[in-house]
Amino acid sequence: MKVVLAKTAGFCFGVKRAVDVVYEEIKKGTKVYTYGPIIHNDEVVADLTSKGVGLINTIEELKSITEGTIIIRSHGVSKEIYDIIEKQGLKTVDATCPFVIKIHKIVKEQSELGRHIIIIGNNNHPEVEGIIGWCSNNYTVIENAEQAENLNLTGVDKICIVSQTTFNYKNFQDLVEIISKKGYDIIVLNTICNATEERQTEARQLAKESDAMIIIGGLHSSNTRKLYEISKLECENTYYIQTLRDLDLEELKSFRSVGITAGASTPNNIIKEVHTACQK
Repeated sequence: MKVVLAKTAGFCFGVKRAVDVVYEEIKKGTKVYTYGPIIHNDEVVADLTSKGVGLINTIEELKSITEGTIIIRSHGVSKEIYDIIEKQGLKTVDATCPFVIKIHKIVKEQSELGRHIIIIGNNNHPEVEGIIGWCSNNYTVIENAEQAENLNLTGVDKICIVSQTTFNYKNFQDLVEIISKKGYDIIVLNTICNATEERQTEARQLAKESDAMIIIGGLHSSNTRKLYEISKLECENTYYIQTLRDLDLEELKSFRSVGITAGASTPNNIIKEVHTACQK
């Protein structure tokens, strides 16, 4: 069986940076918290928890903390969270992905200039929730063609379109095309990060060339889910797993070629374990 591992599989720059930041803070010996899971990978979060890192999930929990270091995760947060941390007198370590910070600056600037912000992405994703928190005026989140078709912003002339960094690039283009036909004065900024585009492009090509595809990543990882959807369109035998434990190696033996890729929040040791097992 031929096994091909995608070159772009695994941690992207922003995720690696965020994880490294947490481990460096642990070494300092002070109490460390992350606001939300640092990345969408249960294995990494579990390891950090075992090392004493606290996990804050709500604003109420944040307000109850009086000392320690709060690490802002790679997905970013709203301005309100920064303000609360400062008010509590806590130390902030910002591990927000630079590509996400760029979106925060864009939506803040454009909304202050009077443009209605259109965020193309998942309304419940923490990155999108953080972006919303930097929009000073009105905003709309759009995830699919039906929502784009039904968009009707009464009294709005100018809009600015941005995207969740991990959104499907082709879908982003399709949604922008639908919105562009509605006659608004539009600024479109493709804020999908380069690593996401490259990963999706490679996954699509690898899926076309393979009898089966293995997509590795956390179940709550948006970018991993997009890789699965893209691969599934090109290769019916596409498997979504978190670790080697989820994979039926006996079933794979019926295929001549297997492609492997992984989401941006998947540690290299998990990818290597799956890759090695498939080669045996």
